Order: sequence, then structure tokens, then C-alpha cells
Amino acid sequence: MAGLPHRIIKETQRLLTEPVPGIKAEPDESNARYFHVVIAGPQDSPFERGSFKLELFLPEEYPVAAPKVRFMTKVYHPNVDKLGRICLDILKDKRAWTRLYAMNNI
Repeated sequence: MAGLPHRIIKETQRLLTEPVPGIKAEPDESNARYFHVVIAGPQDSPFERGSFKLELFLPEEYPVAAPKVRFMTKVYHPNVDKLGRICLDILKDKRAWTRLYAMNNI
């Protein structure tokens, strides 16, 4: 993880030592900005019992710019395009993303 900003190193270590229930995220061996993610479908939803693979990439501008996320598992959802990319305006607007990120990391 040499050469990475301290924030990414700290967040990655926290993710590995305090995993979120239902989410498995591991950094790629060759690129610590790229993560392999598996999310369990939420209970009492149409996605229950599903297992969804995603790829997540932290751009150079992170945390000012949102991570790039793509579903590798085919999923039908109004906020996911046919290539598996999450399509939310808040992720495209750097100011909105920064406010959302700050609210969740206070």
C-alpha cells in the first residue's frame, strides 16, 4: 500500500478489521485502489439470497471524487445501467458527493 494516501490506507485497514455484515471487500493484490466486493442481497427484498459481485475503484481524486463502482453480477435495478454502473446524480456531482461523504465520516 506504499504511495497511497493515509486516508485510503486507514479506511482499507478498517474495512479488513471491522467488516460490514453482508459485505466482503478485499483490495486487489496488484492495485490497492481497486477492490473486489461481494454483497449479500438484503433480507425481505427481491434480492434476498442473492450474492452480487462488484468492482470498486478509488480514483486519484478520492475522497473529493466518488469511487467508481460496477456490478459484475447482472442486476436489474433502475439505478444500474446495462454495463453494471451505478447511475446516481449524487455520484457525478463532486460537491454533492463530498457532502455525503463528510456526513457519513464525521
